[in-house]
Amino acid sequence: MRDYDVAIIGGGIAGLSLAYFLAPHRSVVVIEREDGLGYHSTGRSAAEFVLRYNAPEICALAAISKHFFDTPPEGFSEVALLKQRGGVMIANAEKVARFEEVFAEESRANPELLRLTVEEAIERVPILRRDYVAAAFYDPQFWDIEVENLLQGYVRGARSHGAAIIERSDVLAPRRDGERWVLPTNSGDISAGTVVNAAGGWADPVAELFGVAPIGIVPHRRTAITVDLPDGVDALTLPEINEIDEDFYMKPEGGRLLSSPADATPCEPADVQPEEIDIAWAAHFVEEATTVPVRRIFKSWAGMRSFSPDRLPVIGFDRDRPDFFWLAGQGGYGILTSPALGALAANLLIGAGAPDGFETVGLSASMFDPARLRT
Repeated sequence: MRDYDVAIIGGGIAGLSLAYFLAPHRSVVVIEREDGLGYHSTGRSAAEFVLRYNAPEICALAAISKHFFDTPPEGFSEVALLKQRGGVMIANAEKVARFEEVFAEESRANPELLRLTVEEAIERVPILRRDYVAAAFYDPQFWDIEVENLLQGYVRGARSHGAAIIERSDVLAPRRDGERWVLPTNSGDISAGTVVNAAGGWADPVAELFGVAPIGIVPHRRTAITVDLPDGVDALTLPEINEIDEDFYMKPEGGRLLSSPADATPCEPADVQPEEIDIAWAAHFVEEATTVPVRRIFKSWAGMRSFSPDRLPVIGFDRDRPDFFWLAGQGGYGILTSPALGALAANLLIGAGAPDGFETVGLSASMFDPARLRT
């Protein structure tokens, strides 16, 4: 039997970022049931990094994470983890009043926002439809995340400090043996003092497998498609396009245009597939807001965004099982917050407080403690 201090269930961005930060301090194993790491939510992300437009707590976590993305440890990645994309917020004639509210609020926090005329918006984003866009502003603080490089940086760093990462292995029927967990897997038995639940959309079922009460983590399906851009449109220079209420968003993806109806449909944890109606909405928004004709859908897919009842991440030891640790409910923001949340989870597991930077942005570990969700 292989013995570890900590067994992490789930080889997505949550589990692997934790392994990266924890492995220098504890012996760690990551157990992933799929054939590859980051198969579900991580591998299907829109790979967007922003500092605003999300809940205040998520924005604060992004602010902490930005330093890691900008200056990762030496050898972490051969390429920059962030590539500036810029973003254009747009509104149609029915939402001009709403646009003014958002622009006024965001301008107070970000003096870099640039109000655009319709002509200026089309100059920046030549594919925008003139009869759709009534108001627009440009925000330079949108970046693309090099997700695969980030994921592999976490993997290499964790392994360099002795972490084991096991793929294609499911935890079958865990049991207690004295003070430790015994985890039978397809690859043999594993013993660990603490189990970390980083199972994404499966967080509640995994908790129940270990005899721990669920806390209400619900996966939500989100859909995306890619379509061909017209000849002469350079995907490299296009900014991201966001509807003012996030009815949809679009961004370049692999030389094509990605479109999402920003759906968030509760679903069962699974290898989720897009519904035809959501694919149709994604295509509809392309043709409604841009001049891009949807002659074919090159690719369509769906991913899971898993939320806790209060929409904040859940990080900490279970109140009733101090050998069971939650790292779940990251709600589609797991990649952009992974440096902050991975470091926080590692600190809590070794008995330290929140990492440097948390207090500065008004965050504390207790804000994410699973005890807040227990009645």
